[in-house]
Amino acid sequence: MSLFWTFAQFRNGFGSPNFGAFKGTSRWICTMLNAAAADRNKEPILAVLKSRVTSDRHLMALEISSGTGQHVVHFAQAFPNITWQPSEFEAQSISSIEAYRQYHRLQNVKPPIYLDVSQSWENWGGFEVESCDLVVNINMMHISPLACTMGLFNAVGKILKRQGLLLTYGPYAFKGSITPQSNVDFDQSLRYRNPEWGLRDVSFLKKLGQENGLRLEEIVDMPANNQCLLFLKDSVV
Repeated sequence: MSLFWTFAQFRNGFGSPNFGAFKGTSRWICTMLNAAAADRNKEPILAVLKSRVTSDRHLMALEISSGTGQHVVHFAQAFPNITWQPSEFEAQSISSIEAYRQYHRLQNVKPPIYLDVSQSWENWGGFEVESCDLVVNINMMHISPLACTMGLFNAVGKILKRQGLLLTYGPYAFKGSITPQSNVDFDQSLRYRNPEWGLRDVSFLKKLGQENGLRLEEIVDMPANNQCLLFLKDSVV
């Protein structure tokens, strides 16, 4: 078992691929992974997106760290006017994203690309300056080195269009404090597994956003002690 696969299992909360539910349907089903957490949070996150992305014109969205692919197909079905570009670092997750894309036959989801978020935006699969209307990043920052968070904001500040939106989702610290106790325990377990992991402080993310032309406009409380952070580049999409 590779280090990357172990990381992906922990981040997404899934174990072995779920073959039984789809047996005999398609060759793509064999690589479709299922994360229980993604099934739980995809609809609440979609509700936040629907409240903020109201335009019916064609838009371009990048999902950074797409995991299994469950989120991107769910969002794409709800927003047929948005072309979605999923991305991942881990090979098995890329295979799962492509399996979901093929299974659902969604014309507005592009094939997944390899993306190392810690790298400079020039290495992000050919994205040009101000080429994206929307960037989504779910459950990545707390289970990755700080260089990934830095890379995320540095790149999004370049590739997001003016009036574009960055949505991040996960558990966070606030002014040096973590609540409730379950999140404290979660943060400690993350740091035990890898000292470079852990809940990021919203004050730090707000400052990092400002340095890259992104304004933290709203924090939305979500189920299971998570939040959505909504960063704008000038104004809403």
